[in-house]
Amino acid sequence: MTSSASSIAPGRARQPSLAQLRAFAAVAEHLHFRDAATAIGMSQPALSGAVSTLEETLGIQLLERTTRKVLLSPAGERLAVRARAVLEAVGSFMEEAEAARAPFTGVLRLGVIPTVAPYLLPTVLRLVHDRYPQLDLQVHEEQTGSLLDGLAQGRLDLLLLAVPLGMSWITELPLFDEDFVLVTPHDHWLAGRGDIPREALRELDLLLLDEGHCLRDQALDVCREAGRTAGVAATTSAAGLSTLVQLVGGGLGVTLLPATALQVETGRSERLATGHFADPAPSRRIALAMRTGAARQGEFEAFAAALRSELRRLPVRIVN
Repeated sequence: MTSSASSIAPGRARQPSLAQLRAFAAVAEHLHFRDAATAIGMSQPALSGAVSTLEETLGIQLLERTTRKVLLSPAGERLAVRARAVLEAVGSFMEEAEAARAPFTGVLRLGVIPTVAPYLLPTVLRLVHDRYPQLDLQVHEEQTGSLLDGLAQGRLDLLLLAVPLGMSWITELPLFDEDFVLVTPHDHWLAGRGDIPREALRELDLLLLDEGHCLRDQALDVCREAGRTAGVAATTSAAGLSTLVQLVGGGLGVTLLPATALQVETGRSERLATGHFADPAPSRRIALAMRTGAARQGEFEAFAAALRSELRRLPVRIVN
């Protein structure tokens, strides 16, 4: 079959159809009309007609046809890349539409802060695996500031982090409250106590996470409430809780851990001990956070309710 589009005037008002782009992309991939037609489930005459109509619509020759083979023209090589990109974008569009029609399907991009991820993700992943097998969960562990930027820009759909955030464009779905526990060397004078007054924090050698971690800010707030003065420094020593706890085991000071982190972080060392504060103990609240008015709000609220049920086995106080 021979054809030429060289005499076709450009600037046509018509636009290519998806069927034409799909036919052209298939021929560009297989360089054979029969194989391309088979690949996309179209008859060979219909596929050939679709490509010819596309050339007419664009005013460009896309293929060089001979009796023995099919080749892409230089313009065809460039436009084949674009055609594939368009078809992939349409595919993604349809996947999103399907997710909108059927809750808990498609992609859910979940952002989690580092002081929550290792301790709650096993529960989250088990919930998704057991109850929402069609949900494509993608997890991003980042500090709070980065997560908020990602939510604002649409890079993330839902966050799991400490609240309150105090931002009108964010709706918080509270999950639970958890106490802070004092982690000390095993021979520390507060080790094992269950009635530690907050005022004890005023003079302790306190080890904290680096700047940017919300847990650092929460710990400092607890210290200020306890009356710790600005002149008593809190030593920043670690980028993660695991390192922080190792420093405590080495006798460099004490630290505050959320209750959900205790089993993971302190169970590996006999050099560590814990102490609990007298009521009311200092605590933090963990929640899911979404953009206010999000299209998937109903889905996220149902997810929060299911997650609360799963979290009851942890040392937390569920917030309904």
